[in-house]
Amino acid sequence: MILKRLFPAIIIVSAALFGFGFSLAKLVKTKVSNDITVSLPTSLFPMTPEDIGQRFPSVRAPLGAYTTEDRVVDFSVNISATQWYPDDYEMSQKFFRSGIYNLYDKVEMLGEGIHEIHKKKFIFFEFESRTNGDRRKLGASDAILKYTYIQYYIEPKRTLVFTFSCPRDRKEEWQQMAHEMMQSIKVK
Repeated sequence: MILKRLFPAIIIVSAALFGFGFSLAKLVKTKVSNDITVSLPTSLFPMTPEDIGQRFPSVRAPLGAYTTEDRVVDFSVNISATQWYPDDYEMSQKFFRSGIYNLYDKVEMLGEGIHEIHKKKFIFFEFESRTNGDRRKLGASDAILKYTYIQYYIEPKRTLVFTFSCPRDRKEEWQQMAHEMMQSIKVK
């Protein structure tokens, strides 16, 4: 009799936990630098110098870069080459949006805007992208489909860029976790 009464509640709780993207992975507070922390799942670990060299072919190394064991899910913290005044959120949002659309062959924007995290303003973009392959090159003809969540934090002398990305076919598995990670960011 008790089981009959509890059965609907069990179904609702199960649906909430598993059907609506509830995160069962444990997040661990991670110090990226002296003034930046973020909570990351235990499945993400610091990238090796080789990983960083392949993913960030730039003179400026990221402040922090993390990946999964299979090297397909990434989270990084970088300093943008562009500097903005903290009051330029709307203008810089348009600039960053344009940059995203120029990086990929196709972008489907899932969400964007300006929000507050721990009393600080962040510009965010959540999107799916497609980069077409080059049919002239052997092994490079397949399109690359990704899910990405990016946040920008503007300070007087730098802009911090927080980026999460994974293959688009793993979006359902990681989307809620990406949101949780981004909401956990603290900048002193």
